[in-house]
Amino acid sequence: MSELQRARLIPETNLPDAQELIAQGRALAQTARVQPGPFLQKYNVVSESEFKRQRMAQNAIMFHSQIGYRQFEKSKRAYAEIYERLAAAGWRIDRYGICLDWNMGYPWAERAQRPRGTGMLLEQPEDFIALTHSAPVAPHFGDFMIGMPAAVENVSAALAAGSTSIGNLGQYFTYRLPHWHDELATTRATVQALALCAAQPVEILIHSNLDDGFAPLFNDLACVLGMVLLERYLVEDLFGGKMTHCYGHTFENPLTRLAFQRALARVNPNPGSMIYGNTTIYLEGAVENYANLASYLLVDIIAQKLLPTGHAVNPIPVTEAMRIPEIDEIVDAQRFANQLAARAENFPFIMDTARADEIAAQLIVGGKKFQENILQGLTDAGIDVRNPVELLLALRRCGAKKLEQAFGPGELRAERGRAPVVTATTLAALQARADKIVNALDADTRAELSAAGAVVCVASTDVHEYGKILLETILERLEMQVIDCGIAADPDAVARRAQNSHADAIAISTYNGIALTYLRSLRAELARLGISPLIFIGGRLNQVPDNTPSSMPVDVSADLKNLGAQVCLKPEDMLTQLREWVEPRARQ
Repeated sequence: MSELQRARLIPETNLPDAQELIAQGRALAQTARVQPGPFLQKYNVVSESEFKRQRMAQNAIMFHSQIGYRQFEKSKRAYAEIYERLAAAGWRIDRYGICLDWNMGYPWAERAQRPRGTGMLLEQPEDFIALTHSAPVAPHFGDFMIGMPAAVENVSAALAAGSTSIGNLGQYFTYRLPHWHDELATTRATVQALALCAAQPVEILIHSNLDDGFAPLFNDLACVLGMVLLERYLVEDLFGGKMTHCYGHTFENPLTRLAFQRALARVNPNPGSMIYGNTTIYLEGAVENYANLASYLLVDIIAQKLLPTGHAVNPIPVTEAMRIPEIDEIVDAQRFANQLAARAENFPFIMDTARADEIAAQLIVGGKKFQENILQGLTDAGIDVRNPVELLLALRRCGAKKLEQAFGPGELRAERGRAPVVTATTLAALQARADKIVNALDADTRAELSAAGAVVCVASTDVHEYGKILLETILERLEMQVIDCGIAADPDAVARRAQNSHADAIAISTYNGIALTYLRSLRAELARLGISPLIFIGGRLNQVPDNTPSSMPVDVSADLKNLGAQVCLKPEDMLTQLREWVEPRARQ
C-alpha cells in the first residue's frame, strides 16, 4: 500500500532520540520508585504480579472493580466502603481500576486550561497516595496514564502510591485528547514512562486494554492476538518491561472469549490484569442485564478455573449502560460475582475445551503471522522497528484498518478485504444490527433515503467507537455519502469537514458525559462558518451540571433539543428524522 511508506508515515526529520528518552526514563527510576502501600503490605508481596502468581497457584478467582467518581472524597469513600462491605459479608475484592478524567492526560501544568469530562481528577501526587491508602486493594491505574502527554508525571505518582499495574498502552494507538495534536510530545512521554516502569526494582505490569486499542476495528480476532505479540515485542524486547493485557468489551461470543483466554495464556506467561465485562450486550432493563452479566462472568470464572492466567474477573453493574454506577450497585455486582464463583466450583469438570483449543491454535498461528508481517512490512517501508519512537508513531499513524488490510493473516479477497482467520464478533454484531435496522424500513422509506444522496459527517466525541461504526454502517447501507470525522473529534474540526464536504447532516455519537458542552461548541463553530446542517446526537446524553457538588451526570436531552439538535435515543430515531427531511426534497 502506497500509504505505508516512511515518507508518509513519519515525514518528520527531527524525531526525538529514542535511546536518550529511554536513558531519561531509567534515570528517573532512581528517585521515582514503587512505595509499599496497604495492599502490598497486607499480602506481604513486592508487586501485584507476585500476589497474582500466588492466587493462580491456589486456583483462586480474583475480583476487579472500576471506581472513580468526579468527587475525590466520594472516590476515597468508595475505595474503602466497597472493600469493607464485601469483607464483612465474607467476600473479597482484589483490585480497583481507577477511573480518571481525560483531563489527567494533559501535562499537569496545562490541565487547568484544558477541557475535562465526568471522571476524577487527582490534583497532586499526594491525592494518588490518599486514594490508594484507603483500603488494602491493589490500585490499577489504567486510562490516561501511559500513552498520554502526562505519562511520566502520572506514572511517577502512581508508583509512589503503590501501584504496580499501570496502563493503558492501547490508548496510545487510538486515543486523541481533545484539542491536543502534538504526537511527538505524546510519543516522547510514552517512551520515557515505559522506560521508567521497566527500570523499577520490582516487576511492574505494563497494561494494555486491547479493546481501547485496535481490537474493536479488526475483523479478524487473530489480528487482536497479533497486537498482543506486537505490544510484547515493543515493551519486553525494546524496554525490558513486563506486558499484560485486558480484553472483554468486544468478546461477545462465549466460545471465542474462552478461546482467546487460552490463546493468550500460551503467548504471554505474565499474569493478566483483568477481563473486562462485555457491556456491549447490556440492555436498559436490570433483569435482562443480570442475565447478560452472568453470561460473560460464568465463562470468565470457568476459564480461570480451567487455566489460571491471573486475570481478575470484572462484574460490571447492570446500570452501566445508563449512567455511572453508585457504590451500592458496585457492591451488588461484586456480591453477585463472588457468589457465582462459589457456585461454579465444579463447572470445569463438565467442560470440554477441545473446540476452544482448536480456535486458540488458529489464533496463535494467525497472530504470529500478523506480528511478523507488520514488523517486516514496516521494515520494508523504511521504519526502524528496533526504535520504539519510530515503531510507536508508525503503528499509530497506520491505524487498525490499514494494518489489517496490508498485513492481516487471512487470505486477501478481491474488493472485500481479507477473509478472517477467526471472525471478531463485535464488528459482525454491529453489521448484523445495522442490517436489521435497515431491513426493518419499508420499501418506500428505503428508496427515498437511498435516492436522497445525503452527505453525512459522522464523529464520536470521545474514544468510544461502536456507536459511530453502527451509524456509518447504517448510512452506507442506505447509499449515503459518509464523511468519517474520526473519534475524539474536536468540534471545530467536525465543523470544517462539514463545510468542506457540503454536508447535509452531522451525526454525533457520545458517551463520556460531555454531550451538552460538545454541542454548544459545535453549534458555535458552525455559526462562525455560516453553515447549518442537521445535527443528530445520540448515545449517553448526559452531563455533570456546572456549579454542583454532585459527581453524577444528569440527562440533558431537553437542553440538546433547545440547541436545535435532533436527539436520537436509538439509531432508528435518526432514520425517522432523516425521512422527514428527505420527503420535501423528494417532492421537488
